Amino acid sequence: MAVKAHLLIRKGRVIDPASGRDEVADLLVEDGRLARIGASLDAPGAEIVEAEGHWVLPGLVDACVHLSVPGSGRAGDIASETRAAAAGGVTHLAAQPDCGPVDSTAVVRLIREQAGQAGFARVLPVAALTQGLEGHQLAEMATLARAGCIAVGQGGAPVADALVLKRGLEYAATFDLPVMFRPQEAALSAGGCAHDGPVATRLGLPGIPAVAESVELARDLLLVEATGVRAHFQQISSRDSLPLLRAAKARGLPVTADVSVHHLLLDESAVEGFNSQCHVIPPLRGAADREALLAAVADGTIDAVCSQHQPVGSSSKAAPFPSTKPGISGLDTLLPLMLKLAEDGALPLARALDAVTAAPARCLGIQAGHLEPGRPASLCVLAADESRTLSSHWLSAGRNSPWLHSRLPGVVKLTVCQGRVSWLSD
Repeated sequence: MAVKAHLLIRKGRVIDPASGRDEVADLLVEDGRLARIGASLDAPGAEIVEAEGHWVLPGLVDACVHLSVPGSGRAGDIASETRAAAAGGVTHLAAQPDCGPVDSTAVVRLIREQAGQAGFARVLPVAALTQGLEGHQLAEMATLARAGCIAVGQGGAPVADALVLKRGLEYAATFDLPVMFRPQEAALSAGGCAHDGPVATRLGLPGIPAVAESVELARDLLLVEATGVRAHFQQISSRDSLPLLRAAKARGLPVTADVSVHHLLLDESAVEGFNSQCHVIPPLRGAADREALLAAVADGTIDAVCSQHQPVGSSSKAAPFPSTKPGISGLDTLLPLMLKLAEDGALPLARALDAVTAAPARCLGIQAGHLEPGRPASLCVLAADESRTLSSHWLSAGRNSPWLHSRLPGVVKLTVCQGRVSWLSD
């Protein structure tokens, strides 16, 4: 296990969206804790990190990562994917319940042990709401929470029976467990692989209509209101869902939401030529949807942005488009793409950084994403003025990304996770 850090990070631009701090300062990490932030700090015996010209940010919090365990059918393993996370400045990540599935304490223990042995990032398991994610019998949520799960969900698997879902939400509310939803009505989306729009029609691809999301979201919000459970809605993709979220928040429901970063940068045109690297679920929708999602992140209707990391092998993307596995490997690109959105003027820098640090931490109900003196240090040092082509620096075992050969801004020089150095750039 890595030794707790004793570092003096000097003269970096310290940006902490949670506190509104944006200034050049020193940070002192003592015995793994963030001790002080201030000008011209002195710390005899500390290792000096010269950060002049660089940014010092809270460690990123990724609210949706699909990790690999034996039998999951995904590329890589927990060590390889958390290493990619650390290199991208991510210190905390929510492992979705399809990693196993997470319906037994043995699976929770396996995930936590493997993540602890790797030592790159803190993995926060999300428990299955139903046994085997089959949507029929409730999982032992309280037991799974005691084993270390921070929330419950279905990882995109449906619960068609509203009574089962209502009972599950009541159970979760009893233990104050957040429930993570990815709204997509099963019958309306069955067999679909692309947005039900002009591109899918022209290519002859079976479509998933936007209403598949909004009708499921409407049902789920009514059940949230009836049960009082804390709810987080994942990977919102349609502009039609946004008025429902705004109305729910206006009524005071305990509701948060996120969007994947690729839904902020790409639309249905990305699947032209049957580009399987852009086969994702929920699908990339129309240009108007993408613009509405960006506006919703800017105004806080959508709280957070996630990677929706799904690493798959190259052969899984080599079949005809409808037969390819959906997913984008996103841990290597989460921070660079958020920087690109800020550079392009699509989002203010402070909001772009908040959406991947403090905001997802609030959604998950965890103490992270904030440079708070006295707490275990989780931060990264970023060379924001540097850029690089990702293919030669890619660390995830899944190379399924439309940005694999792109040149993107930002190079993480150092990551500290829970008081220990988890990544140090060459």
